[in-house]
Amino acid sequence: MSTCKAQGYDRYDQHYGVGYQVGTHEYSPFPRVNKTRQEFLDTPFYVDTQRGMLVTEAYKKFENYPQILKVAKAFEMVLTNVDIHIYPDEMIVGEAAAPFKAAAVFPEFSYHWIKNEMATTPFNKRDRDTFEMKDGAVEDFNYMTEYWPGKTLADAIDADWEYDERKGSHMGKGIYFLNLYYQAGVGHLVADYEMLMANGFGSIRDKIQNKLNEVEASENPDSEKRDFYKAELICVNAAIHYVKRYAALAEKMAAEEKDEKRKAELLRIASNCAQVAEGPARDFWEALQLWHIATDMILIESNGHSVSYGRMDQWLYPYYKKSLDEGLLTKAFMQELLELAYIKAGSNTKLKPMSKLYNAGQAFAGESLTVGGVDKRGQDATNDLTFMMIDASVHTRLIVPWLCVRMHANTPYELKVKVAEAIRAGYGHPKVYNDEAAIPAAMSKGRTLEEARDYAVVGCVEIDTPGKEYGWHDAAYYNIAKVLELALNNGQCTNCSDQCPMYKTCAGVGSKLGPSTGSLADFKSYDELWASFEAQMKYWTDKMVSALNVMDRVHQRMKPLPYLSLLYPDCAENGQDIARGGTRFNHTGPQGNGLGTTVDGLSAIKQLVFEEKKYTGAQFLDALKKNWEGYDALYALVNSEKVHHWCNDDDFADDIAKEVYNTYCKYVERRPNARGGTFTPGIYSVSTNTGLGGIMGASPDGRKAGEAISDNLSGVHTAASCHEVSGPTAITNSVTKLDHSRGTNGTLLNWKFSPECLSGEAGRDNIINLIDTYFAKKGMHSQFNIISADTMKDAMVHPENYKDLLVRVAGFSAYFVLLSKPLQMDIIGRTELSFE
Repeated sequence: MSTCKAQGYDRYDQHYGVGYQVGTHEYSPFPRVNKTRQEFLDTPFYVDTQRGMLVTEAYKKFENYPQILKVAKAFEMVLTNVDIHIYPDEMIVGEAAAPFKAAAVFPEFSYHWIKNEMATTPFNKRDRDTFEMKDGAVEDFNYMTEYWPGKTLADAIDADWEYDERKGSHMGKGIYFLNLYYQAGVGHLVADYEMLMANGFGSIRDKIQNKLNEVEASENPDSEKRDFYKAELICVNAAIHYVKRYAALAEKMAAEEKDEKRKAELLRIASNCAQVAEGPARDFWEALQLWHIATDMILIESNGHSVSYGRMDQWLYPYYKKSLDEGLLTKAFMQELLELAYIKAGSNTKLKPMSKLYNAGQAFAGESLTVGGVDKRGQDATNDLTFMMIDASVHTRLIVPWLCVRMHANTPYELKVKVAEAIRAGYGHPKVYNDEAAIPAAMSKGRTLEEARDYAVVGCVEIDTPGKEYGWHDAAYYNIAKVLELALNNGQCTNCSDQCPMYKTCAGVGSKLGPSTGSLADFKSYDELWASFEAQMKYWTDKMVSALNVMDRVHQRMKPLPYLSLLYPDCAENGQDIARGGTRFNHTGPQGNGLGTTVDGLSAIKQLVFEEKKYTGAQFLDALKKNWEGYDALYALVNSEKVHHWCNDDDFADDIAKEVYNTYCKYVERRPNARGGTFTPGIYSVSTNTGLGGIMGASPDGRKAGEAISDNLSGVHTAASCHEVSGPTAITNSVTKLDHSRGTNGTLLNWKFSPECLSGEAGRDNIINLIDTYFAKKGMHSQFNIISADTMKDAMVHPENYKDLLVRVAGFSAYFVLLSKPLQMDIIGRTELSFE
């Protein structure tokens, strides 16, 4: 058993209780943290239009500039003119161009949905994901409406997509959802924080100036490189000025402050900002300050979510050790700073389009923070900060950051215990990753062993190479279950009708959504069905890849990212913006959805139609078209234990799962993308399984029309039954029959346990043993909900008692009472496991 000397703030075996604790609000040993956390929870979200107005003015003023210089000048205008604030009790300062818990507006990406929602259901009238609006906001939105139509990123994508690319998208029949990067920025990245901490913005500025001088001194200056370096200089100087503005504000506030303790804090904040505006970080506090404000500026420019923090326990550790060894800061104070930094990071919010079926959310979301794992030499990298960052998560219990713990064959026992105690506290963090699966996956994307060992987690699921990769992770949600539907019905939706918005361009003119590949009513064998399914899979992955490459080229043209490029050293070396492939590794990562739904559907048909011949293919297809009406016996049968189901250690179903998984990977992996890189497949759904299922007809696994499809790698749970009935060991055995290292954009398995079955030391050890077993069998990634269905049902009835109830959705945690009802029911319906 491996052990370690590293220690957090709490004991490694500190017990935090099991499951959500109603009415508990003070988890931290630091009063300032508890007070700040409560203020965060009590403050409503609202929309702030200042960034949107400044960007609109910049685009007007610099309309004829080359696009990259226009973007840089807009960034400069925002950082120079946006209001800034320092709040009571703050120790880390900086904002993403909007005040505390306010969402900035990004009209250059998309504006039509803002206009539509303002006219129908304004943001302060939503039934969830609500944002208040301050005085003058409506007038500002009206002003922006006059300029942006026809000029946004989304408008350009619309113009460039062909019908065949659009018809399968979120704007068509939802075979693949592309809405994330259609209406917003990409994000899903980890900047080179280690480089930034060591060098600072001043050193980066000097390097860019030298590069520009070289280009301008050449006989035939490359105009694109010249514009790129000019844009970077504009951005780095704007960034330096922005940080100095906070230094000046802190100094001004200190001069007016009567409380001596707060005066000293403000003077130190001013000193921190003055130092890191241009120079490197010199201690732990300065490093946290530079990290936070540099990340804020990524958000201001990119409008991307899942802007993640990398292996923070590794790159921050030298500053922790120096601060401790030299007596600059105490361990307790650094723990308090970490917890305040967590709350501060969560105060950045994002306005997103409303959906009836799944949650857009109110946070930027996806801010993953990775700890643990092996170092570049393959040795265990656990240190004090590994534990302290888990302690900070338990003490704050908020959505952000999304804590990820890397584990491996020699993970210390103490860290396993710490992780298990945090998991069974029941607040949805942390998620756990397996180095033994993730490192081979990274290497198959072209990483060296050293680079692969240094992976960090981005967003919900994805593995990333910090400071070197622009992965376009989470690029699309591909509905494999919908592809099966088309394969069963000769390329046509089983619920096709004249009520469909696409009817007049599809069935209404004698056409079909997909290619003609045969009908279940006519197939003579399972092999014929599989051939139809594989043909539809290839057709729709081709369309998805084409549509994504169109989007990628539009992002390159319309929204270069010169500030972000500063934090990726290869971009300066190559003279190329990160959006155009300037960094070392460039990927596009769409994920497959509905694996369990597809597998159980194919399994039921194979067993009942082609092997046992209890029903004909025509009968089965008719049952789907009629949403199981008149087929009660068949509906009950496919939802019973008499049929082979995924996640029960049943080779009949599990072999089909391997074929489906490998087929999706085959048609996605290594295809060329628009930045000179490749596509990388993943299998996970986040919360989109509710949205994808909501627009589908019935499926042969026993789903009725409109029900959620299966989530991530999990088994099926329909309105009639849960299909995974054989317990956690069987689930482990089924899921690890897949080659997780082939899912290079990530895989995910959700677990749900009642608090009662995890009580006591035996309950804690059961979590440890489950993770050890799953990872020993090369599973990549797991997340946990420790909550009973009864608790969630009570929260639906009495949401006022559960305002801070966090649940694990799929890849992320969210406040349960703010989720859409379909998503709430999907989580409640997941199989509640036990170790009995």
